[in-house]
Amino acid sequence: MDPHALMRIKNLQLRSKLVVEGFFGGLHRSPLHGASVEFSEYRAYSPGDDPRGLDWKLFARTDRYYIKKFEDETNRRCYLLVDQSQSMGYGSLEYTKMEYARTLAATLAYFLTLQRDHVGLMTFDEAIADVVPARSRVGHLRQILGCLARPTSGSGTDINGPISQIAAITRRRGLVVLISDMLSPTEELQRSLALLRSRQHEVIVLRILDPNEVHLSVDESKVLVDMETGRKIQVDPDATRKAYQAAFQEHAEAVESICNAVGAAIYTSTTDRPLQESLSDFVSAHQRRCVGASRSGMLSSGGTSG
Repeated sequence: MDPHALMRIKNLQLRSKLVVEGFFGGLHRSPLHGASVEFSEYRAYSPGDDPRGLDWKLFARTDRYYIKKFEDETNRRCYLLVDQSQSMGYGSLEYTKMEYARTLAATLAYFLTLQRDHVGLMTFDEAIADVVPARSRVGHLRQILGCLARPTSGSGTDINGPISQIAAITRRRGLVVLISDMLSPTEELQRSLALLRSRQHEVIVLRILDPNEVHLSVDESKVLVDMETGRKIQVDPDATRKAYQAAFQEHAEAVESICNAVGAAIYTSTTDRPLQESLSDFVSAHQRRCVGASRSGMLSSGGTSG
C-alpha cells in the first residue's frame, strides 16, 4: 500500500491492520512462499502431522496450512523502543518521520500480537516517556497504540538511556527493536547495544530517514534550523552538498559498523518506502537469527556430546 495513502488514515490501529494484512497477502501470492514465511513458531503442514496443531487463524489469512510449534516455548518478549524526539518531527512529504515510525511500531505490535508474543513499548526523546510492560492479553495492544498516538513535547535525543533501562528491567532473553533516525552522537551507542547483546537479547535497529535527509534536496540558499537545538545555519547547497553527503555517509557507516560489531541487525528505510517492506525486514532479520541460534545450539550440543 502506498505510504502516502496509508498516512491519510487517522486511525493508527486500522493503519497497522492494513499493513499486516497486505504483508500476509503478499506472502500468499509469492512464488517463494514456502521459503519466506517459516517463522520460528510455525512449519508447513505435512501429511501425517497431527491436525490438532493446525493454526486455523493463519490458514484464514494465507489459505495455507501451518503447524504451530510448541507455543508455550516459543512466545517471545519483545520491546519496541520508539524515538519521539524533535528530529523525528521532520518531514518533506505529507507526513513526518515520527508518523512513519509510529505506524511501523503499531504494525510490529499488531503483527507480534497475532503471533501471541508479549509486546512492550518504550517511547523516548531526551528522557524516557511512556513505558508499557511486555504482555499478551486482551486490551494490551490498545494500550500500546494509545501511547504511540500521544503528542510529544521533548526536544533532544538520548538513545542510550532507554537501551540501558530495557537491559535493567528485562531479565528474560527477548527481542528489542529500536525505531529511530539514529541522528545522535554514537560515542556511547556501542556500549549500550553491547549491554543488551551480552544479556542474550536479540536486537534489531530500524533506522527511519526522510528522503531529503539522504540527498539534501535544497536548491537555493536557505537558513536551516536544527529542530532539537534551535541552532540556525545558513546553507549554500552548491558549497555544502558534498560536505553534507560526506558527513552523513560517515555517520551512517559508523552506526552500521557499531551494529555489526555487537551483532545487531540494522535496516534503513526512507519514509516513502511501503510499510510492508519494513515489516518484511523485521521478519527476515528475526528469522535469520532464529536459524543461526538453532544452528549454534546444535553445534554446542554436538561438541559437548562428542
